[in-house]
Amino acid sequence: MERFGFVGLPNAGKSSLYNALAGGGAHAAPYAFATTDPNVGVAKVPDDRLDRLAAMSRSRNIVHASVQFTDIGGLVEGASHGEGLGNAFLSHIREVDAIVFVLRAFDDGVPGSTEPLEHLRVLEIELALADLATAERQLDKHRRSMKGDPSLRSKVDLLTRVVDALGAGTPLYRAGLSDEESASLKEFFLLTNKPVLAVLNIGEDRIGSADDVAAPVRDELEGAEVIPLCVQLEAEAAQFDADDRAEMLDALGLGEGAVPRFLTSAYHQLGLRTFLTTGEKESRAWTFRAGSTAPQCAGVIHTDFQRGFIRAETIQWDELLDAGSWTAARDVGKVRSEGKDYVVRDGDVMEFRFNV
Repeated sequence: MERFGFVGLPNAGKSSLYNALAGGGAHAAPYAFATTDPNVGVAKVPDDRLDRLAAMSRSRNIVHASVQFTDIGGLVEGASHGEGLGNAFLSHIREVDAIVFVLRAFDDGVPGSTEPLEHLRVLEIELALADLATAERQLDKHRRSMKGDPSLRSKVDLLTRVVDALGAGTPLYRAGLSDEESASLKEFFLLTNKPVLAVLNIGEDRIGSADDVAAPVRDELEGAEVIPLCVQLEAEAAQFDADDRAEMLDALGLGEGAVPRFLTSAYHQLGLRTFLTTGEKESRAWTFRAGSTAPQCAGVIHTDFQRGFIRAETIQWDELLDAGSWTAARDVGKVRSEGKDYVVRDGDVMEFRFNV
């Protein structure tokens, strides 16, 4: 299961965001280093497609896709040099698959800046400096090795560019690297070589102007997803059952709340997609990586399915809903039979045929 790490300055709202997703359990306090050990939780990824298919099939069980999230704790200026609990927090960040910046944009008397771009600046510089130390060591190592192995020239050239960017305080996720270059750097576990998105933690008084508050952060992060979210209200709503939660959010003019959007965005930020299975016994969302073939997706269910793959019967979820059932969809020729080269699409509903 993929893991997202909440990264922010002290008092930015990371533990409250954790509680909004997990329904409570994380410690939140108005002082630095309240969270010294990371809290780890799991949340379901909302998927209306799955719910509608389950209703069509009258499924007895519904299983949503899930993501894991980690409340890492608060970084401070100097963390890359061991200030505060820097080294421990940086090691926790290395273990996650994507970074969620939690940026404060509320004022409730708690110490600390309320300017989200200032938070982002500190976080990016600290992560870039930590990566710079790693990249410099790797560059020196590869330069020495290149004397006996000229094939390392391309890696040395890439690391030289990386060191230049990081030395200028530019994180790698906006240093203009190609997908292939980012992939080749994964062996070095660089912090800023991970996908990023941001939660802008706004006050209740700024809900109506949330997009305006988020605009400068979106510009700075150059296209990365930035989600304005009143974390405190969402955390409070998470304490109620589904009906009361919906009533509370609706009364505040928040609709379903921003948490579902955040979870969906976080899921897609990692290149994760969903194929679906449905029937009377169960409707389930299965996670796969974008670009996966039908046999690879069959292997998500069971490795034997991938080894013995023959073909997949597939239809897009909305086409199946329009038909009303698998049988009706087959009768009108909507169900396709696909082989080993088929690249699965997000929202495909699938049945696999295989040898065991």
